[in-house]
Amino acid sequence: MSTPLILLPGDEVPASHVPSTNSNNPLKLGSGVRLLSQPSSKATNSNHVLTATQAGILATDTKRNIVSLQTFSNRRYIPTTNDLVIAQVHHSSIDYFHCIVTPHTAQALLGQLSFEGATKKTRPQLKGGDLVYARVLSVGVGAGAEVELTCVNPATGKAEPGGLGPLTGGMVFEISTGFAARLIRASSSSADHGDPIDGLVVLAELGRKLESLGGFEIAVGRNGKVWVDCSSAGESAVKATIAIGRCLQTTDDQNLNSMDQKKLVTRILREMKLSS
Repeated sequence: MSTPLILLPGDEVPASHVPSTNSNNPLKLGSGVRLLSQPSSKATNSNHVLTATQAGILATDTKRNIVSLQTFSNRRYIPTTNDLVIAQVHHSSIDYFHCIVTPHTAQALLGQLSFEGATKKTRPQLKGGDLVYARVLSVGVGAGAEVELTCVNPATGKAEPGGLGPLTGGMVFEISTGFAARLIRASSSSADHGDPIDGLVVLAELGRKLESLGGFEIAVGRNGKVWVDCSSAGESAVKATIAIGRCLQTTDDQNLNSMDQKKLVTRILREMKLSS
């Protein structure tokens, strides 16, 4: 097993760790990595120059041609293009919803027509305090640059799989940004292969045990927020939602392994009187 490569903010990603690219399989950047320059069509050296924006372990997916950083557990989030985030609407203007992504960064802009099928007549009527599940479209360059969000794929105008758009009902829980990244990777892997990765089984275990109550919906924001909705559970909706939040936060805080995650789910569901 090769030694993990740990990078600090500003460190350059070694060229040997950057997958080769071509027109059919372009390089994709995940969280924590930024493109400093890219080769011209006449360049003999086709290597991209990448740098880390956060501290973390370099992760390379050669099949999907993705380079990203597995960040350590912390509470601070730095917006990065293509990240999924849960944002809260602060106020609206003629063309934009002004959204809070984190308490310590400037408000992000979400176009009022950046929703699937939105027109001036059919656009969502969001007010202060409402939540949206969005993707970071751009972060700008330089001091004071504005972060822009979107709830559609700019190329197609369609909402991407995963429920982008307004989030109604449910509750939001705070988790570390590192754990949020793990949840997103685990969900993506389960959808593609059917098996959790990274030793993270808490969601799969909750889904199995709460299936009789109608299951639940979840949206994970890379900014350290997770939205949970158990409205299909009827009278048990609030208890089930709180139980899921407790399981996720405890798994995060105590860095539980897969076996302890299963024990935690069983214990909390029993305490909340949700298990048979």
